[in-house]
Amino acid sequence: MSENPTHPLPSYLHADDLGPWGIYLEQVERVTPYLGKLSKWVETLKRPKRTLIVDIPVELDNGTIAHFEGYRVQHNTSRGPGKGGVRFHQDVTLSEVMALAAWMSVKAAAVNLPFGGAKGGVRIDPRNYSRGELERITRRYTSEIGAIIGPHKDIPAPDVNTNAQTMAWMMDTYSMNKGATTTGVVTGKPVALGGSLGRVEATGRGVFVIGTEAARDAGIPIEGARVVIQGFGNVGGTAARLFYEAGAKVIAVQDHTGCVHNAGGLDVLGLTKHAEEHGGVAGCPGTESLSAAEFWALDTELLIPAALEGQINESNADGIRAKIVIEGANGPTTPEADDILTSKGTLIVPDVLANAGGVTVSYFEWVQDFSSFYWTEPEINHRLEAMMRSAYSAVSAVAKEHRVSQRTAAFITACTRILEARELRGLYP
Repeated sequence: MSENPTHPLPSYLHADDLGPWGIYLEQVERVTPYLGKLSKWVETLKRPKRTLIVDIPVELDNGTIAHFEGYRVQHNTSRGPGKGGVRFHQDVTLSEVMALAAWMSVKAAAVNLPFGGAKGGVRIDPRNYSRGELERITRRYTSEIGAIIGPHKDIPAPDVNTNAQTMAWMMDTYSMNKGATTTGVVTGKPVALGGSLGRVEATGRGVFVIGTEAARDAGIPIEGARVVIQGFGNVGGTAARLFYEAGAKVIAVQDHTGCVHNAGGLDVLGLTKHAEEHGGVAGCPGTESLSAAEFWALDTELLIPAALEGQINESNADGIRAKIVIEGANGPTTPEADDILTSKGTLIVPDVLANAGGVTVSYFEWVQDFSSFYWTEPEINHRLEAMMRSAYSAVSAVAKEHRVSQRTAAFITACTRILEARELRGLYP
């Protein structure tokens, strides 16, 4: 009999410092007992299909040559081409990009989109570089990963510190290298270049839709419900506005500049204008400042972490008094904090479900690019809301059936779909 060893970790990772990838692996371990005969394929989920690390040499405005480290990870493509954002951040690591790619696999499958999961990143603080420098960095990065991306291979999108302009540069670079305009290579593009209406607000709108569904199931009326939000960008800002317009009271917002609070409800439109003019929410008139500890301990119906990963952890989870946590960010809750909150009876709507609005409208954009036929914004929003509600209903049913958390239920749903596809396709060659 031949030996069949298993190697849980790739050789380029260290067991004592797995970073975000370790969180993902723990989530897979928790879901494995529910996969039945498909568990024979579970090691597929623990290894990215393809990991690319690239050097990005660029001439800066002062004539010097700078080198940046870039990544593109394709976690799984059994159900379709890779899909996932590109982030520019000084603290990006391979472990983080691997985890984000894996969560994209789960997210796409949880919403039943015909995509796999991928993610990209460049280790750079974009605040320190000019627009011209960022364009050159983006174009060189796109050229370096060009061999593994494409509308049928892997479709990048905006993420932290990247936007529609970044995607325009990526699309143009890829198209110039191919010799033909290829709008479907990225999503989140400007509408003038084949982007979709509704894409900018899609993730925040999805958070709002899922939040209203979760509140309804918990018997909490949205009108008058208190909402606390970490992050005030596209996701947090859009969710704040939609909850505000629905009659909820957004009582606190935290961003990189600080925390603002008003027990009677913030003027979200005024706060948005202040943040645009001053670079953040801190100091907005009619608000009081809170420490981070005070922010997390606020008594509220809905808490929406919509910033970076690991924000809810062992140090603050015990003090959280929210009835429902809706994860607008990717990986904002550590497994330890997950257990603490669940033991307290807090409902956690996981990121792979709650923030799937962005990838859902990216799917709509990809479809529209292929057909060169574009939908109206009301059509986009209607389709988005219908898919998000359907996905929430399916995950909730699995949670009740197995008496597990919504996170575990989302992973059961998604991993079953991914591994069914893997089994049906078989191994080639």
